[in-house]
Amino acid sequence: MGQIARIIAIVAGLAGGTVFSQAPEFAQQYRQRIGGAIDELRVIVEDFNRQAAQHQLDRQQALNAYAQSSDDFLRDRGISMQSTITRYETLQSQQLKLGTAAPVAKPFVLLRNADDVVFANTWRDFVPGLPVSFAGLVWGAIGFVGGSVAAALLGWGARRVGRGRRAYRQLP
Repeated sequence: MGQIARIIAIVAGLAGGTVFSQAPEFAQQYRQRIGGAIDELRVIVEDFNRQAAQHQLDRQQALNAYAQSSDDFLRDRGISMQSTITRYETLQSQQLKLGTAAPVAKPFVLLRNADDVVFANTWRDFVPGLPVSFAGLVWGAIGFVGGSVAAALLGWGARRVGRGRRAYRQLP
């Protein structure tokens, strides 16, 4: 493999590693958004349950009352409420799965059945866990160069000490 090919492979590897290293951070930010969505949906669902109970109905009976109404608006409202309850329960289930998954597996759990709205909003507002902005890359490069120089100096010093000991042992 030529020198240019090695450089391209290293750069591609670093780029791929940088991109894929963000998957756990994206999953974490998605999980936080799910928490906010669940909190808001809980208010709506609990209010619906409370209103149903005030009329001596459970949730399903209240939904059935909407479905059996002769008024199109009320039937549509019942369908909308059922959709809200289903989404609330789905997000709760996903939150539980994300919460119990191993950190490495969380991105896979997220991708298996992500909520479209939460996923799109997370993607829109995503802030990388690694600083991959221009300033972050500059400082990362400075750190890379500094670490490389420090490693080279330590290696050079270790070689000198090793040579000095060998020379000392070889003295008569």
